[in-house]
Amino acid sequence: MSIRRLPEHLVNRIAAGEVVERPASALKELVENAIDAGATRILVRLAGGGIDLIEVSDDGCGMGPAEMALALERHATSKLPDDRIEAVTTLGFRGEALPSIASVASLSIESRPAGAEGWLRTVDNGEVVEDRPAAVPPGTRIRVEGLFARVPARRKFLRSPRSEFAACVDQVRRLAMARPDIAFTMEHDGRRVLGVQAGESRPERVAALTDRALAINSVGLDWEREGMRLGGVAGLPTFHRGVADHQYLFVNGRPVKDRLLSGAVRGAYAEMLARDRHAVVALFLDVDPDLIDVNVHPAKTEVRFRDPAAARGLIVGGLRRALDEAGFRAVQRPAADAMVAWTTEPVAAPAASLPPLAEQSVSTGFAFHDKRPTFFAPPPQARAEVAAEPPPTSTQFPLGAARGQVARTYIVAEAEDGLVLVDQHAAHERLVLERMRAAMAAGGVARQALLIPEVVELDEVACDALEDKAMELAEFGLELERFGPRAMLVRATPAMLGQGDVIGLVTDLSDEIRAHDAALSLKERIDHVAATMACHGSVRAGRVLSVVEMNALLREMEVTPHSGQCNHGRPTWIKLAHGDIEKLFGRK
Repeated sequence: MSIRRLPEHLVNRIAAGEVVERPASALKELVENAIDAGATRILVRLAGGGIDLIEVSDDGCGMGPAEMALALERHATSKLPDDRIEAVTTLGFRGEALPSIASVASLSIESRPAGAEGWLRTVDNGEVVEDRPAAVPPGTRIRVEGLFARVPARRKFLRSPRSEFAACVDQVRRLAMARPDIAFTMEHDGRRVLGVQAGESRPERVAALTDRALAINSVGLDWEREGMRLGGVAGLPTFHRGVADHQYLFVNGRPVKDRLLSGAVRGAYAEMLARDRHAVVALFLDVDPDLIDVNVHPAKTEVRFRDPAAARGLIVGGLRRALDEAGFRAVQRPAADAMVAWTTEPVAAPAASLPPLAEQSVSTGFAFHDKRPTFFAPPPQARAEVAAEPPPTSTQFPLGAARGQVARTYIVAEAEDGLVLVDQHAAHERLVLERMRAAMAAGGVARQALLIPEVVELDEVACDALEDKAMELAEFGLELERFGPRAMLVRATPAMLGQGDVIGLVTDLSDEIRAHDAALSLKERIDHVAATMACHGSVRAGRVLSVVEMNALLREMEVTPHSGQCNHGRPTWIKLAHGDIEKLFGRK
């Protein structure tokens, strides 16, 4: 086949494939243009998740007819003062953004500079269909309608309107976080979903766009080293989430998703977080533009540092210094089990002669009654326990008999052939997961109705994700109901989880669904949900257990499949044989 020059409309569509992957990428380009135009107020309107309509209005400098025509030509820009492409200091300068969008949608621009007349220009899939004066206020309004409507090969790869809407919200949230001096409003299908006012402090803006509780559960950052400055907010280690989607990173005001920076955050929290938990941070790194390359990625979501080690060191050092200064601070909310301890003091049943696993629980109505000693009850309240039966001997069971607890985390048991150490949280997490799997195989998990339904406040995208999966979650015993745009009502929880942290459970489930759902099979989704619930329903490290409770845990481990490792692949117990102990003391 001979080489030929591609027609202009096809060139634009190829460029659109690089710049406009989905509604969120088109929205990002338009909002960045509004910011670079000096706007102090930006209004975003969407319909159908951005597939049907994207509209961005601003009060920036505006454009005249000649500038508007030039803006719709490829490789035309106002954002580079000279020919030095590496000297860009704005959010972007890609000249093909507007013509690329106009080649795969109907795009109209209404704009007026202060003191001049307004103008309207409409381009429908690459063809100019309207070009005339218009009565508009100072600033610019751009409407994009029917994205990929005439490009079915691209349209079919778009996800559901809710998924596309979630991606659009994430883009606007990140851009709004970077510019607290600009007011942002976002509407979807006629409903306001986001609104922040200009003039907020950086911590106030971050908290308003993420989680209100972050304001009192975070530390501020302001550190400078080697010509680089690090600012922002960092959540306390105890204020963590199940996925890393709540980490917002900015370089010179530009939102980025960079492995170097993400790895630095992970390294800073390495000794303070479990491997499956993630910090909540918003970090703003200001660097001399000559020390970074922002042209690594077409959408400018990645950066390359001339000195990566210095950037990483600044983030790790700055975060650790700020967290060290926080001292003993922890999340400012009472633990659920601590509140329960004020009102209940159940007596654990004896652990001897436990019935087989299948006979240890019965379902009656909506409640699930477990005949085994509960691991969710608070510990004995400093009183003597009546010995119902003599303690079991170590020869009776493979995992031995409980002799005590170390660091309120590890059960020490004596077996016939050695010493057994059990991680109580990891072990019970696996037991709860296997119970849930068995219940699902038998037709569903029994639920316990809440006397007073719990209201869990989340952002609208998280509520959408949970609402979409409400039927699946109900099979696990978690009954959810939409309670306005930004809240879910919890009416029932899995009975086997007992009284746990309902808010934490629902929050983590929304994170898991949003992060992993689309890429997982049905079985994998079930396992993810079950594992998340099991983690929240497990006895925690730091909980004092009675001897009866410890022995009950050991007995259930002996009859439960896969109980040798927790849901994250870590061992739940280890054994030191008598010979190993003798070697430690030089007896062999």
